Formats: sequence, structure tokens, C-alpha cells
Amino acid sequence: MILSFRFLLILIVCVLLTGCSLLTKKEVIFEGTSMLPSIKNGQKLTTRRMDAAVRASLARSDILVFKYPEDPSRFYIKRLIGMPGERIEIQAGQVLVNGIKLSEPYVDSRLNLSYRSQPPVVVPARSYYVLGDNRDNSSDSRLWGFVREELLIAKVVNQ
Repeated sequence: MILSFRFLLILIVCVLLTGCSLLTKKEVIFEGTSMLPSIKNGQKLTTRRMDAAVRASLARSDILVFKYPEDPSRFYIKRLIGMPGERIEIQAGQVLVNGIKLSEPYVDSRLNLSYRSQPPVVVPARSYYVLGDNRDNSSDSRLWGFVREELLIAKVVNQ
């Protein structure tokens, strides 16, 4: 009797944990070329729903899923570059964060040929600066500004 009760308890815990995992993790399919070479068109990505714990753990170079600021019915996937309060500048295609050149091994120089510059901006509180890895073919914070915290949907956890 005790053995079957323990088995039943373990089974219930496993079911609950699996259910919680299904609620926080989801697969999405990326469409487009803005994240090349890191993410390809049609590639499946595993995401974790944005909650307080995920938000608190966000770090530069994380890949985020968010509602497009100019049309919240659409979803975008971009790389996190600037955190609240940071100064972001682009000089001849190179990203500087608080005056320090950002190391970006995920950017292919063949997809960053324009060498555009952008004047410095300071990321507002509760907002983020995001860029696509394919800088020559990405609609991102350089064009439409910051992503407010409430627009964040998920973080990509496996690509």
C-alpha cells in the first residue's frame, strides 16, 4: 500500500512538472532572413515564456520574441543588444555599448556591409534595444526604436 502511494505521488509530481513545462516552453518557427546566419528561415526555436524570473535573467545577446512596437499584432525575433540605462551607438557598422565595442561573433561580416552609423541613444527604463544578426536586412531598433518591457513575450532557449 505504501509503495503504491509513493508511486502515485511521484506520478502526480511528474505530471504537474510536465504540465508546468508545457505552459512555460513553446516551439515557434522563425520566418525571414533578419537573423542569419544564427537562425534560418523555417527553423524551429524553443522559447520560454517571459515571466519575472526570465526577465530578471535577461542578458546581452539573448534572443527575444516580442510584439512589434509599431503593430503589436505581429511578433518579431531579435537579439538583445542594449539594456535599460545603457548608451548604444553604431559607428561604421560596429556597435558600442557605453563607449565599448561589442564583440558580436554571431554577426557575419558578409551580412553587415553597409557600415551604417547611428548617433548615440540611451535605452529608457523598462525598455530594450534589439538588432537582427543580418544587419543589412533587418528591421530593428535602428529603425523603430526601443522594445518596451510589456511587449516581451519569450526568450529563445534553444535554436
